[in-house]
Amino acid sequence: MVELPQDLDEAIAQARVATKAAIEDGHRRLLVELVFPELKAQPITEKFLPAFEEWGTTLKVFFPDTGAAALARRDWGEVPFKIADLGSRNLPIETQLDPEDECFLIIEPSPVEVSKVEKLCQAAGDRPVVMLLPRLEDVSIVGIGYAARQLRERFLSTLESCYYIRPLQDASVFRCYPSPWQVWIDTEDGTNRVVSETTAKPMGEALEQILMRATGESTPGDDPLESSSGSPRKGKGLLSGLKGFLKALNQ
Repeated sequence: MVELPQDLDEAIAQARVATKAAIEDGHRRLLVELVFPELKAQPITEKFLPAFEEWGTTLKVFFPDTGAAALARRDWGEVPFKIADLGSRNLPIETQLDPEDECFLIIEPSPVEVSKVEKLCQAAGDRPVVMLLPRLEDVSIVGIGYAARQLRERFLSTLESCYYIRPLQDASVFRCYPSPWQVWIDTEDGTNRVVSETTAKPMGEALEQILMRATGESTPGDDPLESSSGSPRKGKGLLSGLKGFLKALNQ
């Protein structure tokens, strides 16, 4: 079983392995999600890029806007892959895909770019499209009504999260392909343990119930989740858990 990463470099290394495994298994629309505040996209991207070494010049990296793409070109200098952006020129995004492109990496796409990202994925066909640090979950907040529901059903539901990690209240939601979705909680001795494994992403009320059972705050009739690694306990609070995890990741 893949363990929770102890620092940011380990998380990125896990994400590279998970991404390559998912592509090899035939998945073509992938999300790599490190859901922390204060992460800067360009240095994360630079450490993630070794996952695409085999593509060489056939890889195209898309940044959300012209400025971010220009900054990457300046800082990275000569690179084997091509750098583009989702916001340059008033041309259809499809025109930025060349026949020789075999793989696409999109950096930090947001609800603003979701339409272009969808069109890019359609134009890519069977070529892999990986989205690093996406913020597409915000679409469910920004987009309301029939159009947003259509977008989720038509496009967002087709995306596979091959790597996901998010800190919660003394807990983390974690997925490293091909492992299932997991919920980990912190223990009194400073380690972590798995309290749930599911095929679908735990969220909303389902996630709340998992955490309530794991910390002993079960509703009547519920049996607390048991683990040989220790007894359940109550969390110390969202802010302390989040700060502690961020501190560990950025050391």
